[in-house]
Amino acid sequence: MAAKEKQILCVGLVCLDIINVVDKFPVEDTDTRCLSQRWQRGGNASNSCTVLSLLGAPCGFMGSLAPGRVSENLANVTPEDFKKVDFSQYKWIHWEGRNATEQVAMIQQVEEYNANVPSEQRITISVEIEKTREELYQLFGHGDVVFVSKDIARHFGFNSASKAVKGLYSRVKPGAYLICAWAEKGADAMGPDGVFHSNAFPPKKLVDTLGAGDTFNAAVIFELFNGKSIQEALTFGCQIAGKKCGIEGYDGIV
Repeated sequence: MAAKEKQILCVGLVCLDIINVVDKFPVEDTDTRCLSQRWQRGGNASNSCTVLSLLGAPCGFMGSLAPGRVSENLANVTPEDFKKVDFSQYKWIHWEGRNATEQVAMIQQVEEYNANVPSEQRITISVEIEKTREELYQLFGHGDVVFVSKDIARHFGFNSASKAVKGLYSRVKPGAYLICAWAEKGADAMGPDGVFHSNAFPPKKLVDTLGAGDTFNAAVIFELFNGKSIQEALTFGCQIAGKKCGIEGYDGIV
């Protein structure tokens, strides 16, 4: 009997996104009639998990779920919650940076697990640092793969993905990859084997950019999870993110 395939776990937020479609971007302090409205499940970790599933990856989500369609003040995952995870089921665990101090404690649980199993059973750790909040910056040093946003790069004074990965690389742990996507400029990565770049793959018509960054992260993780190189992963991430920008939501992304 074949061994069960190991999975990717995404830890973070699930929420409700309410999307209003208008004929042009609203001017501040004016009323605009909506052409249509849709509700869809959102949240960085949830979106990434959705895309991973659509790509065919075995994956799961860990976060607080609302009892109904709408709920307020959903709690973040805690280290105590995380102790319930059976690490032997996973090959990769991804954290959306939120309650970073507690997330570091969760990552340390994985690091302890990794220290006591053969190398082929170790879990790859990735983190996303998107918001410009001081607490989140401690996550730089705790990922094997670290995704950093354009907002973070600009906050630290970098005006391109290439400059960002080079300038921030000293913050990651030895051997890690630091990745920064820059919308229509593509994406760059830096690791122990050098610097890498992929151009963007824009759609013929721009339709919906909500979740494009989450899509990029998921596609990169998918490729690395399946043993592809960082260059292949970066290019695939830009391709799938570009395709996502040409459709509403995620159906039809593959």
